[in-house]
Amino acid sequence: MGEAPPEMRPNETTVPLLPCSDVPGTLAFYRALGFEVTHEQTRPYVYLALRFGGFEVHFCRPPAGYDPDRSDGGGCLVAVDDAAPYHAAFSRALRAAHGRVPATGRPRITRFRPGQSRFTLLDPSGNSLIFVRRDEPATLEYGGSKELSGLARVLDNARILRDFKNDDRAAFRAVTSWVRRHGADAPGVERALALAVLVELATALGEPAGEPLRELRAIPLTDAELRRVRDGLRDAGSLDAWLTAEPPA
Repeated sequence: MGEAPPEMRPNETTVPLLPCSDVPGTLAFYRALGFEVTHEQTRPYVYLALRFGGFEVHFCRPPAGYDPDRSDGGGCLVAVDDAAPYHAAFSRALRAAHGRVPATGRPRITRFRPGQSRFTLLDPSGNSLIFVRRDEPATLEYGGSKELSGLARVLDNARILRDFKNDDRAAFRAVTSWVRRHGADAPGVERALALAVLVELATALGEPAGEPLRELRAIPLTDAELRRVRDGLRDAGSLDAWLTAEPPA
């Protein structure tokens, strides 16, 4: 099963064809990352072809009713020898283009921790390019580690939902549930960490963030506790801005 007939040479190449709801934004995003645009067409229909290194990705008009905010866009896996250099290069390129590394909303790049074997690029149209190390362990822990408990386990699950399943909505629900059930009795730094993650997720989802941000700002934290909260965020620099700016509605 799955074997090509003898008259065929097994040298096929597959190219993902993804929906594009924002042509200018898509081109600007991928060009900033260093992709080469090999074909650009908007009439009589949208068709874009981009190339980076040894792989290509193409884009076409999305179906009727397509909404990139639902995070149900297309996606593809990009198998690489080591994901870390790609994440570092893309992060540098995004910082140069935007003055920061976008970790929330669209477009964005997921956080990459030491020892991690994959990360995701989410483009302006809601598509996910997942760069994954070829020898990623088959027994990779996808969250809910038995060695974790309490908030640490909830945040680990939220991390997996965001970074591996690209499901910010499910991550938001998981952290919200912990805050409602356990937040009032939790140590201040744990509640602050959970609220900060909620603000970050709400921002990514376009949801109101005023209430968790007001609660976060009311919690007194030491410098060490502030560092712990920063370490739990994708964009650690966001915390200082949240604590000094007026809360959003």
